[in-house]
Amino acid sequence: MRLLRWFLFIFSFSIFFQGCKSDSPSNQVQAQSSSPIILADGTRTTYADIVEKAAPAVVNVSTEQKVSSLGGFPFGDDFFRDFGLPVPQQRPRVQRGVGSGVIVSPDGYILTNNHVIEGAERITVELTDKRTFQAKVVGTDRLSDLAVLKIEASNLPFLTLGDSDRVRVGDIVLAIGNPLGIGQTVTAGIISAKGRRTGLSDSFENFLQTDAPINRGNSGGALINLNGELIGINSQILSPSGGNIGIGFAIPSNMAKSVMEQLIKTGKVRRGQLGVIIQPINEAIKEQFGLKDTKGALVSQVRPGSAAERAGIKRDDVIVAFNGERIEDTNALRNKVAETMPGTEVTLTIVRDGKEIEVKAVLDELQDNLQGSNQSDSGQKKSASRGKLGLELQPLTSEMAKRLQLPPNTKGMLVTGVDPSGPAAEEGIQRGDVIISINRQPVEKFEDVEAVLERAGNKPLVLLVARGDQTFYVTIQPGE
Repeated sequence: MRLLRWFLFIFSFSIFFQGCKSDSPSNQVQAQSSSPIILADGTRTTYADIVEKAAPAVVNVSTEQKVSSLGGFPFGDDFFRDFGLPVPQQRPRVQRGVGSGVIVSPDGYILTNNHVIEGAERITVELTDKRTFQAKVVGTDRLSDLAVLKIEASNLPFLTLGDSDRVRVGDIVLAIGNPLGIGQTVTAGIISAKGRRTGLSDSFENFLQTDAPINRGNSGGALINLNGELIGINSQILSPSGGNIGIGFAIPSNMAKSVMEQLIKTGKVRRGQLGVIIQPINEAIKEQFGLKDTKGALVSQVRPGSAAERAGIKRDDVIVAFNGERIEDTNALRNKVAETMPGTEVTLTIVRDGKEIEVKAVLDELQDNLQGSNQSDSGQKKSASRGKLGLELQPLTSEMAKRLQLPPNTKGMLVTGVDPSGPAAEEGIQRGDVIISINRQPVEKFEDVEAVLERAGNKPLVLLVARGDQTFYVTIQPGE
């Protein structure tokens, strides 16, 4: 019995001693230094492992540019000359800018936005380890808002470009950059939408939209997925205040890769051009053209001598597929054509008079100007008139057509007045426009217009309008 009591005493003391050891400082340090839990109950608790690998490849890009100054006077030279005063000497000052960039190769190629380095005379790249390099511009592309820089270094941390086409709405993403010049910052969010076009510039746009906070200075920074792959270059935000409200846009990595490879290889980007003016399809156009849905792009004009004309594409055709891939809207078609090399033969599926047909086209090369906009200016409203359209019309003469610089043989009804409270004004019809057809019926005299309006009743009207060297469709709900 005595032996049993001694055994229990020794066993209890041993447990107490072990407990004391577990609370010792050395054990606390050991517990704190263990790897953090990444998953708890199936939920990720940290992105630190991803950021640790990706962040060193995201750099700060600082720019300097000399600009002229008139010593604080907000006047140009003409002000002084008009008053017989000597023109003051202009003093140069240095204008500085800051943005972000992404190292995409171990030998120092860096992707950033064109607007970050545009006009810069000196570009400095700072890495996360505080090393700085003077960068040279390999090439810039205004139409995609991308630029490629090069620094002389080796064995650099870099990000692998992912496949942005595989990104899904709802995917978790991280944005890394240098917002407002305060230093590298990481934010998290999701992909909110794909294929976005903001219209804030004339560039080719196919943005990934994200709610990961992006602010000024983040431009040119990285948007990465949870594999640490670069899926986008942060480019724009949409905000009435200029600050983040959760609507940010990144250039997809697939577009960036194509532009980067061309800039590195040749110093410029070549794009295909079809030579059409296209516009979206709404419900009224769908009904009038007998279409199944509102997907595709309506051809409102074919430029003479273009690839489209050579292929036999006509006004009123609806392009619904490009090389077998269905086209959702005009922006999708525009980007598909642009990313195809000039001289390439492509297959276009079009709907003509309710039937699908295929045509082959050999693309031209896009020159300095983008494919023309076909949208009317909905903000312009002119003088008064009357009628269902809210327009004053008169038959177009050849002399009028010449003065308006319209294409030869243009026929239709000239708009001589627009009721500012009428339905046509709401859709941007202007004095000097020419109505070529209504509901696909040519109109060359008043009787033509009245006949079409009578047949249409109160249903929406689709007008083909000529303005200068462009034609476009406008949908109008007629008044009483």
